[in-house]
Amino acid sequence: MRPLLAALALAVCASPTAASQSSPPNAREATADVILTGRVVDGANLLPESAERLLTEKLAALQEATTDEMVVVTLESLRGASIEDVGFELGNRWGIGRADVDNGVLLVVAAEEGRVRIEVGTGLEGLLTNERAAAIVDAMIPKFEAERPVEAIDTGVTEVDRVLRSDPRRPRYRSRKAA
Repeated sequence: MRPLLAALALAVCASPTAASQSSPPNAREATADVILTGRVVDGANLLPESAERLLTEKLAALQEATTDEMVVVTLESLRGASIEDVGFELGNRWGIGRADVDNGVLLVVAAEEGRVRIEVGTGLEGLLTNERAAAIVDAMIPKFEAERPVEAIDTGVTEVDRVLRSDPRRPRYRSRKAA
């Protein structure tokens, strides 16, 4: 594996302001061939199949328990677009989260540029704040720097899951399998 995210940069944000109604053309062009194929879209080939499967199971369990939807996407390159615009474009195009509550989360890893971003739907901004998302990315950075992308991404997913399940006032959903 080539050196990964050697100069890792941090980017964290909740949903863009209402003034940003659509992504700039370069974000749409940069992501035109990125297709939502599941809860984990590993375009940069950072994850072995077994890790992808385990992450998918964690993300499915989170959605079943909370209705919050999280997707992990790794990209080889941002192709000149900003990670902010790419995250916004993919999150909106893919429709992550329920439309009525905007409860989606997108974890974006851009390998070539060494960037990580957590994009948060407006319905979760009070719970998964910019500060909490920044702390999660901060916990991921040393693992990326040590070229352990599986551990880094797993840490991000685990910590987002922990935060989203932490509010006792939120309703809990029983598993359909258990019902």
